[in-house]
Amino acid sequence: MNLVFDFGAVLFTWKPAQLLRQTFPVQANSDEQARHFAHQMFSHPDWHAFDRGTLDEQAVIEQTAQRLGLPLPAMHDLVHGIGERLTVIEDTRLLLQRLHEQRQRADQVTGLYFLSNMPLPYARLLEERYPFLKWFDGGIFSADVQLIKPEPAIYQLLQSRYALDPARTLFIDDLKSNVHAAQAQGWHGVHFESAQQLEAVLALRGLLQRTYPDNAGESW
Repeated sequence: MNLVFDFGAVLFTWKPAQLLRQTFPVQANSDEQARHFAHQMFSHPDWHAFDRGTLDEQAVIEQTAQRLGLPLPAMHDLVHGIGERLTVIEDTRLLLQRLHEQRQRADQVTGLYFLSNMPLPYARLLEERYPFLKWFDGGIFSADVQLIKPEPAIYQLLQSRYALDPARTLFIDDLKSNVHAAQAQGWHGVHFESAQQLEAVLALRGLLQRTYPDNAGESW
């Protein structure tokens, strides 16, 4: 079986509303406003272009600040600092470690891959900072291929690049739209909620020895 991991909010912390409440307390002075503000910023075509690698960091800073009426220095600090805020979700890293170690000693081979919407500066920072990413057999950062989830082409590219059998490929993402896009390609999908939930799903599939109670919430 091939397991394909998303990164943001699955393996690395990504809490955009909380981030904006800290950076722009006036514009995001409640949880509801922060969520709306986060949607305006990170769901806009400018940010998608940054994810895609067709808009560089300085351009997304300037265009977003102008569009939302934000002070340029604060916007610079926000965007420039996001890479540092992509810290490891330790429970998921430990689960990934168990999968890596398990396949080292088992006859059954589980392929480990990633598929992440990630701007170039953050992708390079993660590669440099976290040696455990070498546990993956391969993967795709969106900005390296100028494609983003949930576009079918990025799933197809990962599948063809690593000769993945869609019927034996399980995709893990915190966004349902991305999971549904993978399922449309014939993959299995899990809407990620927590490492414990994912572990339960993998245990039910016979891919991992269970240590948590069964609360799988699977979506295939």
